[in-house]
Amino acid sequence: MSSLRDVAERAQVAISTVSAALNGTRPVAAGTKRRIEQAAAELGYRPNLLARGLQSKRTRILALLYPAPRSGFGLTEMQFATGAAEAARELGHHLLLSPEHADPIEELRHLTGLGLVDGVLLMEVGLDDERAAFLTAAGVPFSMIGRTRDPGSIDYADIDFAATARDAVAHVAALGHRELAFLNLSSGAYADGYGPAVRAGEEFAAAAEAAGIGYVDGYRPGSAEEGREAFERLMDAHPDMTALAVMDDHAAVGVIAAVAARGWRIPDDLTLMLVLSSVRVAEMFHPRLTTLEPPGTELGRIGARMLIDRLRGDGPPQQRLVPCRLVAGDSSAPPPARRKAAPDGRAAPARAASGAPAEEEPREGRRA
Repeated sequence: MSSLRDVAERAQVAISTVSAALNGTRPVAAGTKRRIEQAAAELGYRPNLLARGLQSKRTRILALLYPAPRSGFGLTEMQFATGAAEAARELGHHLLLSPEHADPIEELRHLTGLGLVDGVLLMEVGLDDERAAFLTAAGVPFSMIGRTRDPGSIDYADIDFAATARDAVAHVAALGHRELAFLNLSSGAYADGYGPAVRAGEEFAAAAEAAGIGYVDGYRPGSAEEGREAFERLMDAHPDMTALAVMDDHAAVGVIAAVAARGWRIPDDLTLMLVLSSVRVAEMFHPRLTTLEPPGTELGRIGARMLIDRLRGDGPPQQRLVPCRLVAGDSSAPPPARRKAAPDGRAAPARAASGAPAEEEPREGRRA
């Protein structure tokens, strides 16, 4: 294994100059720094991060805390992590992905207590996230991809849910749909105060009201089977519904199966959109689904940069909102003039029209 001395000999400079160039402890002439970096690359030299940390009290390691989804890390989730890792690397830092387990505070206490990380990047943030409260009280530098109910002076980068909902509603309204139903994330995520679930529900309702179209929410499936059941309940209560937005990829699988079981086709009989899913995920469905793609890579990069800026010095809080990108697939179309009757013989309604709110169950109600 190459040493600092080997690099110094190859670059024909003093060991202290190599250390300064690679660790950034003092300025080094640009030409000399390039020669040192080239020598280090040729020798395959890797700095000892622990030794560097003892000298500078900084390890240049950041921890990305991400509660592991029950279904595992998917393509959409990993875009956030890879974006953060890329930005950290460009700024001379390393990113440690630390999936959380049963007790996130105990894990945080252990991770920060070791002194191996300079700061923490939080993901999957809840409205009343105890991790943010712990890190603030402990004085540990951190930023968030997501935001708490009242982030105050905490640095964060999050999805602009208001703009995202407006784009979704405008998309279906422009196609001629007069009503939109929304299947949110699971009941557990909503009850736990998971930020995206709560904010998306609120903003979709507000966008539909502002656009003057009917809106139905309160359905929170967390699996394919629950998605199928939710779609059946939705159609029983609102048989004239022709546009549907789904926030859980697995639930969307169940919706598509239920549509096929009725002898219907997407988009001929139903316009279907994914919410907060990457284009790569949407392309795995048949037909290719319209999606509101989250700016995962961008938010990951912004969050990491915010944290590194915070480590470099004090400054005003940085807080950014970035909307999703609506990517039209093959699942969007004008509402049908007529749909085939369901297998049980129930009549299929004609083209959806706006109407007065109907009285429904509290959690699955229509909003005008």
